[in-house]
Formats: sequence, C-alpha cells, structure tokens
Amino acid sequence: MEVLRPTRADAGRAAMIYEVSEGKTTTRIGLREVGESVYELSIDGKTCRVDAARSGRMIYSVVEEGHQYEAVVYERGSHGFDVLIAGRLFHLDAADERRKLLAQVSKVKAEGKQTISAQMPGKIVKLSVAVGDAVAEGQGLVVIEAMKMENEIPSPIDGRVVEIGVREGEAVETGATLLVVEPQA
Repeated sequence: MEVLRPTRADAGRAAMIYEVSEGKTTTRIGLREVGESVYELSIDGKTCRVDAARSGRMIYSVVEEGHQYEAVVYERGSHGFDVLIAGRLFHLDAADERRKLLAQVSKVKAEGKQTISAQMPGKIVKLSVAVGDAVAEGQGLVVIEAMKMENEIPSPIDGRVVEIGVREGEAVETGATLLVVEPQA
C-alpha cells in the first residue's frame, strides 16, 4: 500500500493517478492526501474521503463513511501487492502515470538520429556515457530523478553518442535535450 501513498510534500497537491489491475479489470485510481492521514480517493470518477493509518507493519486501518476496515497489504515486487480486506483477497498490479508514460516511450522502435529529451522536469543524477561512446539499444545513458524516483533513460538505438546537453547535478525541464545518439554506420 505504501506504493500508493504520496509524500507529505504532496499534501494538498494534485492527486497521484494510478491504473490498478485486478485480473483483466483495470481501474483508474486517484489518491490525494488532504490532511493528517486523511485522503481523497477517486475510483473511476467516484470520490470519497478516507482516514487511513498504519496500525502494523503491513496492516492499515481504513475508515470510510463511518465504517472501519482493516486491510493487510503484502507487497509483490516493485509494482504489485496483495490486499486482504473484509475476507477478500485482491491481487493488484499498479503502474503510476509516470511509469506508464516511460513504458510507452520505450516501446516505440526508433530509427535514424535520436535526440533524447527529458519527459518530465527533474535532476540529472548520473551520466553513464561520454561523447564518442558506442552504445547498444537499451543501454542506460543517463539517470534522471523526477518525482522522487530515479529513472534510467536507455538508448533507443545502437549507435554513437554525438552530443550531451546536460551535466550531473543539473536541473532540467520537460523537453530539454539530454543526449543525441546517431546510428552506427
């Protein structure tokens, strides 16, 4: 369940949006902290407020419209979890919007000279290559921290790095050129 909890710094901000899959059913969930352990939960457009407090290592106490529930949450890998609530077990796989966008971008087959741009504002944590380096498709080029998560940006093609537009520690905006990779001749 921690995977769904925004940080204290996100309180009062826009909701974190997730697509949660249970079997073949996918549900869109918004979660926004509006107070101390108080959340606004939006499920497929229906919104309610819930009080949620961790009452044990994997146990959460949830109060919604005066009804109290206890949820036991078991994390499965980095994006999945099992939730036992009211005697029902749900096997959930969650992918937040940022991860979904990154997955979509990585599925596109690239050809020709590639300009790799920042998909969201962030900070350059690590440059793994230098100008002139040969790179393979899928090889990590740069690590960018965005939304408190580090994301390694892979090369979309086999090629050679011909330009680097950033330095480690530098803040970047959406659309900023990170690197340029040309295909190997």
